[in-house]
Amino acid sequence: MIRRHRAAALLLAPFVVLFAAVFVLPIGYAVYQSLFQVKRSGLGLGPGETVFAGLSNYARVFADHAFVGSVARVIGFGLVQVPVMLGLALLLALVLDSRVAWFGRFFRLAYFLPFAIPGVIAAVLWSFLYVPGISPLPAFDFLSADTILWSIGNIVTWSWTGYNMVILHTSLRSIPRELFEAAEVDGCSGWRIAWHIKIPLLRPSLTLTGVFSIIGTLQLFGEPMVLRSIASVISGGYTPVMLSYQAAFGLNDYNFAAAIAVVLALATFVFSYGFLRLSSRGT
Repeated sequence: MIRRHRAAALLLAPFVVLFAAVFVLPIGYAVYQSLFQVKRSGLGLGPGETVFAGLSNYARVFADHAFVGSVARVIGFGLVQVPVMLGLALLLALVLDSRVAWFGRFFRLAYFLPFAIPGVIAAVLWSFLYVPGISPLPAFDFLSADTILWSIGNIVTWSWTGYNMVILHTSLRSIPRELFEAAEVDGCSGWRIAWHIKIPLLRPSLTLTGVFSIIGTLQLFGEPMVLRSIASVISGGYTPVMLSYQAAFGLNDYNFAAAIAVVLALATFVFSYGFLRLSSRGT
């Protein structure tokens, strides 16, 4: 028994070390940094002194209108973009799993291909279609205050739909075919099989992709950061991550940036856990 526990501990050791190095230590260091402030003498031009600040940085975070606005912005963004993206991914997965689909491998690769393009590169590519001077739709302004958020959503949806489709399609392929054959014998059409058999059995995969999408929404950064160079309506604090980036590297206020990062991490946990709890009801 002792040897068995030692073997299990030895096998788990690499994971534990990597988990601590990649997740636990950075989060712990961010929490530590968020509890301090740099005080400067005189008019703020004197040498800085790091002092313990307690929870004052967190008070600044929740009192910051830019932070509250950025959080509200990404939540509104996610409430629209995530269902649209997952709906498209589910539809593509169901089509590829149907018997009427031709060249399934080719289209599966074609749908997945946008995910292989880095998000920054994808934003650059789409920015050429958004710039008024060279856009194929010159009568439509993609970069105005009313449309810029949905222009970003278009890029995110284009990049991640194929990734989620692969997860859902792989789950569909693992469902025993006998269930579908029995339903066909009973007279069920393809759409009834999809609605009453396939989609309910995809619930765990839909929950997984939903959690990934929530996390990605709250971490929105690359796409608005790239479009900021051509869209004046995107401010430095347009999203929570951009606000933390601006505080750290624009204002050199690393302690405030750490507090934003910690609050965002907690918000991500709360929303993800809430979604998991909501999805588990009725199972």
